[in-house]
Amino acid sequence: MDVDNGSSDGGGSFDIEQSLLQQFSCMGTTDKDELVKQLQKLLGSPSHLNNSAAAFFLDMNNWNLQAAICSYLDIEAPNILPSMALVSDPVATETESIEPNTKFQKYWHICNNGNEQWPVGCSVQCSQGNNFGTNSMSLPALNPGEGVHVCLDMTSPSAPGIYQSKWRACTPSGSYFGDPMWVILTVVEQGTIELTEQLSHFNELGAIPPLAPQVFNPFIRQTLHQGESNKDTAPPDEMYQ
Repeated sequence: MDVDNGSSDGGGSFDIEQSLLQQFSCMGTTDKDELVKQLQKLLGSPSHLNNSAAAFFLDMNNWNLQAAICSYLDIEAPNILPSMALVSDPVATETESIEPNTKFQKYWHICNNGNEQWPVGCSVQCSQGNNFGTNSMSLPALNPGEGVHVCLDMTSPSAPGIYQSKWRACTPSGSYFGDPMWVILTVVEQGTIELTEQLSHFNELGAIPPLAPQVFNPFIRQTLHQGESNKDTAPPDEMYQ
């Protein structure tokens, strides 16, 4: 960065650049008390991370919230996360359409496939995409080998389209673990599903119906079947007089 300060050695330019970099790193962080609260909220309740500890990590990173979180996780967070496996996903790739603003449920069967019990306070959260009006669901502290069925009440978006979201198991400190779980949803315009059902019903009506009893019409010459006599099917001569 070039600065016209009348000095040929560039020392003043270096000092100004360092100052600006520090200001950029602290941009939007003037309210330190609010940053402390945000850090505590993201990493756990205040009982897990008190004000002094939160301020320490923030001050160590020039009050940059993201950098403070990384520092905390590198130093304080356990290196081994819980283990979780997705046992079954009944509708992993939804093919059925749904109308806007319609309530539905999403199911997953997951288990603890590790060697340690899950910590108390784990949950299932949306990590990416549309959360379909659902925040999170608490998970029990499963022992190794135990499983649980997760059921989330959701609502389809108001606009037609294809939506998806990724859900993850999450520790109380906010670290994701285990297999990802997906929701893929096709939202169609209001009335489309009803119209499709009606068209399907019409197709059924157009199918070949079962044979009905034949009624003899003397004015229509009947088709002869093999082995039948013409005198049995031809109309009498007096019909045409």
